[in-house]
Amino acid sequence: MRKYAAPFEKYLNLADARLGTRALFVTDDWFAPVERMLQPGEPEWKEGVYDDNGKWMDGWESRRKRFEGYDHAVIRLGVPGVLKGVDIDTRYFTGNYPPSASLEACFLAEGDPDERTEWTEVLPAVELSGDSHHYHALACERPFTHLRFNIYPDGGVARLRVHGIPYRDWSAVDAGEAIDLAAALNGGRALACSDEHFGRMGNLLNPGRGVNMGDGWETARRRTPGNDWVIVALGHPGEIERIVVDTLHFKGNYPDSCSIQAAYVKGGTDSQIETQSLFWRELLPSQKLSMHREHEFVEPINRLGPVTHVRLNVFPDGGVSRLRLFGKVAR
Repeated sequence: MRKYAAPFEKYLNLADARLGTRALFVTDDWFAPVERMLQPGEPEWKEGVYDDNGKWMDGWESRRKRFEGYDHAVIRLGVPGVLKGVDIDTRYFTGNYPPSASLEACFLAEGDPDERTEWTEVLPAVELSGDSHHYHALACERPFTHLRFNIYPDGGVARLRVHGIPYRDWSAVDAGEAIDLAAALNGGRALACSDEHFGRMGNLLNPGRGVNMGDGWETARRRTPGNDWVIVALGHPGEIERIVVDTLHFKGNYPDSCSIQAAYVKGGTDSQIETQSLFWRELLPSQKLSMHREHEFVEPINRLGPVTHVRLNVFPDGGVSRLRLFGKVAR
């Protein structure tokens, strides 16, 4: 089982460029463009590589400031969300990292921030070190659409990851519309799994199809009896009508078969849910899987009524790229 450096890492990275997150404004990105800071992959070091402005760095890097003030970037999140924690990653920035940084946020129903926008400080200025992760939990209760990331006074940051729960106004969803209730963009999140040695469980719920095997959930080879599993909390209670299990890119390492259990969970903690999942009802009986393809299921689905959580069981182990659970929102 993968060890997370911070509990909030289990939540979706709302600052991921794959979600549509992008920088709207930056005071200075002379050495390295701010867009690199929002990329999903781990930062890289390229020994001896230079461009016209200096050493190539995988992140955002501003020039040395020779006057008062500080640098900042305004970022629009691809999806609004309630912020749970931040990781300010300065890997490979050693003599050129900012001594400190802070984070502000705002919620705008329409448009982007301007000089009249009121910002809320969600992370007061914190000290930074070079070539390090900086994890900070955030105590936010309401959603935000935009961030303002401040570095004091200048320097470079490899990655900014802002983990949280996507926000959606479910009252505006048509009662007859079938949507992917497990999608990360709709607030779905992976709570627990038996193993995620090669690929994180949260990847199952990412938008689009996986770009490679690393962009999926993959367990280690099982050498003991049993099977692997992952528990997903839906973004909203609903009745599942169509299921897609995608094994794209998994060829010699896809599961032989899968099944899905489900329940309408009221209260309790994530750890309690994990224990009780053994006894959930069967939503999808065991189905044979093939390598490198989408598997769509409609007829085999048992009509259980509204559910809030599912447990995907894979037999005995292996990798799955995406899990889609389409259904109508419960009112």
